[in-house]
Amino acid sequence: MFKNVTVYRIAPGWAPTLEAMEAALDALRFVPCGASQDKSVGWTEPRGEAHGPLVESVAGQRILKFVMETKAVPGDIVREKAQEEADHIEATTGRKPGKKETKSLREDALQALLPMAFPRRGSVWVWIDPVNGLLVTDASSQSKVDELVTSLVNVFNDLNVTLLQTAVTPQTSMTNWLSAESPDEWPKGFNIERECELKSGDEEKSVVKFTRHNLATEEVRKHITEGKLPTKLAMSWEGRIGFMLTEAMQLKKIAFLEGVFDDRASDDESGFDTDVALSTGELQKLIPELIAALGGELAFGEMPTGTTGSAVEASPNARKPHGEAVTAVGEGDAPF
Repeated sequence: MFKNVTVYRIAPGWAPTLEAMEAALDALRFVPCGASQDKSVGWTEPRGEAHGPLVESVAGQRILKFVMETKAVPGDIVREKAQEEADHIEATTGRKPGKKETKSLREDALQALLPMAFPRRGSVWVWIDPVNGLLVTDASSQSKVDELVTSLVNVFNDLNVTLLQTAVTPQTSMTNWLSAESPDEWPKGFNIERECELKSGDEEKSVVKFTRHNLATEEVRKHITEGKLPTKLAMSWEGRIGFMLTEAMQLKKIAFLEGVFDDRASDDESGFDTDVALSTGELQKLIPELIAALGGELAFGEMPTGTTGSAVEASPNARKPHGEAVTAVGEGDAPF
């Protein structure tokens, strides 16, 4: 299941059929790296069944799986092999290779070594909620989200997504919640748990981390008064989902709490469907309530409370035009 999520808003008007999505994704089906290929990306079967569908529809939700495979050769090994060839050229011709030829020798060395390199493979889950117009992914790094967004744009030419942004920034809201004198001031349905990270905005960039610690204390409020602002805050919702909210509107360390999966089927055949249905069903309730707790979703062109224009532009929450990458987090090998 998803352990980390980032939520995107799908622009209105995008409503392909399952058949159309399947055909589009099939054009970029994942194929492992060739002998001299250093990277391969593409879409694979979410259930892991060979030649199965590339789009799964469960309880009205659509599930996709993106795969990235890379092969890397240590740079010092490439340079060593290229240097051996350069030394051979100098010894046999008396001519020392120039910069351009040296670069070519390194490229040749890399191509010669790639067939011996072991591939590394990672996957990214994509959940599309067509009714609510949301796209959720668990990509764990900027490079992975770059690959994912590029692939989505390539296979769905009419798809336009923007990173979901709220009227009040998560950092401003987390600051208010941690500064509250009473839990009654926390958003309805949410609890502040026992972990957070505070960071100063000065040159020292000092960081204070609290783990397994009561956060409703004067000590925490004093740090905030001194200028340290929350970048991560552990929360729970309705006793059903625990998560870590970040300043970039990312949900990390998602955990479905006791009782949520009591009805999960034990057989392999329906386990995938049950996991997807239960997980997405819970997140469909959490996401809008979290958005409401952060002041509601920001309309296009508006600026969130607690930021200046320059801060918004620099933030991972800033809206991006069609095709540009946006920050996301999280990776897993199992669905939801």
